[in-house]
Amino acid sequence: MKSTNALLEFPRESEDPLLSVLRDGAKRMLAQAIELEVQEYIQRHAGQLDESGKRLVVRNGSMPERTIQTGLGDIPVKAPRINDRRVDEKGQKKRFHSKLLPPYLRRTKAIEELIPWLYLKGVSTGDFSEALSALVGKDAPGLSASTVTRLKSVWSEEYRQWRESSLGNRRFVYIWADGIYFNIRLGEDQRMCMLVIIGADSDGNKEVLAVEPGYRESATSWKEILLRLRDRGLAVAPDLAIADGALGFWSALDEVFPSTQGQRCWVHKTANVLDKLPKSKQPEAKGMLHEIYQADTRESAEKAFKRFVDVYEPKYPRAAECLAKDYDKMLAFYDFPAEHWRHIRTTNPIESSFATVRLRTKRTKGCGSVDATVAMTFKLLMDAKKGWRKLNGHKLLADVIDITVKFIDGIKMAA
Repeated sequence: MKSTNALLEFPRESEDPLLSVLRDGAKRMLAQAIELEVQEYIQRHAGQLDESGKRLVVRNGSMPERTIQTGLGDIPVKAPRINDRRVDEKGQKKRFHSKLLPPYLRRTKAIEELIPWLYLKGVSTGDFSEALSALVGKDAPGLSASTVTRLKSVWSEEYRQWRESSLGNRRFVYIWADGIYFNIRLGEDQRMCMLVIIGADSDGNKEVLAVEPGYRESATSWKEILLRLRDRGLAVAPDLAIADGALGFWSALDEVFPSTQGQRCWVHKTANVLDKLPKSKQPEAKGMLHEIYQADTRESAEKAFKRFVDVYEPKYPRAAECLAKDYDKMLAFYDFPAEHWRHIRTTNPIESSFATVRLRTKRTKGCGSVDATVAMTFKLLMDAKKGWRKLNGHKLLADVIDITVKFIDGIKMAA
């Protein structure tokens, strides 16, 4: 098995003379920039004098040398020391603070952002020092597994604030809900389940609405989440909810947002039906299932639906029953714009976003604590959100909201 930093093919200092030249240049440029900053500060307050006519702000040597970790390696710097004898209205002594070199800065922002990026993308904390040494040299103090541990506490606080934030006046037309299981054992027979809801607002933008830990996909857990969303500002019920067959979610939805239509995820349904058929029958059955939800009209879908049941019910009643039991929620998408069908037939917005979460848990052979998993999932989803695009045909969402407008087989009907 390749080591973690085998993919990080950065030249080491001893192998790259150019890196030393760049580092020396960066050192000189940083020193010049700091010096200019100090001179500008002193010049700005040159007219402020004490009773004896002496300047209140003067240069006073330099602080002890320290190093800053950068993408070029460690760069030594000496922070200037300024004697500022001025006081503010409250009698507090004023101080010079460099914008380029804050007092406790130990690494550049790029390196600081690299740490969570490496962790979230799958580098194990045990391999951190090795991976980062390829970037900043063989000595990487402060860039160890403990750094990530400290970051997790920061992510947890960010998650807490986000969880309590207001949704404002945004109107969410569609919501996708799913439960994602992780390799955290909460008991002898229970695994942690992360309950996630993503919404699409009236402008077609997707937003993470809820990330909550749960023991299972129970009605109580889902109801608590939906009530929390309502309290945060989701006052108007979504027009459509897309989820798998978890009865807990649908039960909670009926209580909190009874007017919301339900669409069963076809990816989950297909997998469940095929699981009840012999492998030799699965390819043909899969094709017949595709004929149902890829039909152009509801009438054609219903005929394909009946055909599947007629073919498989005699020999494989469990497969036919699995498909038929959610009939009322399988074809709801036909009442919405055809441009939106690819988005609302499945819970793919959640599934695709959790690909990186699964990579992370596979890399570390687990997730650690529940709190760490929640914080990590939140950060990963926020990162994934940056690449989300608007829904196809998002301008039609205004018609979906308008109760006077109807869609039949995905086509807008004249009023």
